[in-house]
Amino acid sequence: MNTSYLPYVLEGVGLTLSVAVGALILSTLLGIVAAAARLSSHPLPRGIATAYATLIRGVPDLVLMLLIFYGGQIALNAVVQRLGWGGETGSIDVDPFVAGTITIGFIYGAYFAETFRGAMLSIPVGQSEAALACGLSRAQVLVRIVLPQMIRHALPGFTNNWLVLVKSTALVSVIGLTDLMYRAKQAGAASRAAFFYFVVAAAIYLAITSISLLALRAIEHRHHRGVRRAT
Repeated sequence: MNTSYLPYVLEGVGLTLSVAVGALILSTLLGIVAAAARLSSHPLPRGIATAYATLIRGVPDLVLMLLIFYGGQIALNAVVQRLGWGGETGSIDVDPFVAGTITIGFIYGAYFAETFRGAMLSIPVGQSEAALACGLSRAQVLVRIVLPQMIRHALPGFTNNWLVLVKSTALVSVIGLTDLMYRAKQAGAASRAAFFYFVVAAAIYLAITSISLLALRAIEHRHHRGVRRAT
């Protein structure tokens, strides 16, 4: 068994984790905004957030990755050319790391939105009404009343979304980013031991998700301490 490419494959782990963490931050922020918009009494933000969640969850991730990466680059270069930017070439190449991170974050923002919306609906509406009656604005109610309590209800869904997001980072290999999956494929082709290197990649993804699961379960257990004590 040719294992000489193992160091090359392992170098992709850091990039995979960087994409995953960056996408997690973006998707969490998008999810909170979209969840709040879906619960808004105003039809415009509610309609936009509903359309976003419906569209993203109804189209395969790979199709969205290709559409956003190539379509976004075409749209960006069209704008650049119209404005006369981009230097002599008149075009801008989108960095695959940036494109991959933003795309995965944008995709999973829709899933986090549904997780956060369900968590927000689990909080008794009387608490928000009481806070509004005390003079707090709707933004203050969201930040001070809803979000702190939402965490406990959202953690199970958040954990599941994170595990799926980590696995979906393998999609960035199709746009040329040298992540774990890309390097495993290259190593397999060069060594003619594709099965071995794909098993190595699978084991690394399994290790990442298993450690994440243990950590998030510990956080969930901690957030439920007060509730268990009260009951």
